[in-house]
Amino acid sequence: MYERKIPVDLSCPLRLTMSLINSKWKSCILDELRNGPMRPSELHKVLPEAAPRVLDLQLKELAEDGLVAKTIFAELPPRSEYAITGLGRSLLPIIDAMIAWGEENRLLFKRKFGKTD
Repeated sequence: MYERKIPVDLSCPLRLTMSLINSKWKSCILDELRNGPMRPSELHKVLPEAAPRVLDLQLKELAEDGLVAKTIFAELPPRSEYAITGLGRSLLPIIDAMIAWGEENRLLFKRKFGKTD
């Protein structure tokens, strides 16, 4: 069975939530899956900055935590896809709040970091 590198902290609700989505790509994966199931290759295409190995590891963790479900189709060549679960969907309001906060403060951080789109 898969063993995560950093154990889930059950002592505090905030730390519990953060330990489940506290990575660079997990929130992005859940956000992408809100519109329907996706194959791993599709997720790699929409998140090209993420290393394939990292995405695969984070998908595995999300599946182990019950936030996404993996379906393997018995066909040749084999294919699989990931879909957000009800538990994962319950995190979408938190992700939406993070998106809204980022939109509201984008200009401040553009100035701070000197980046332009």
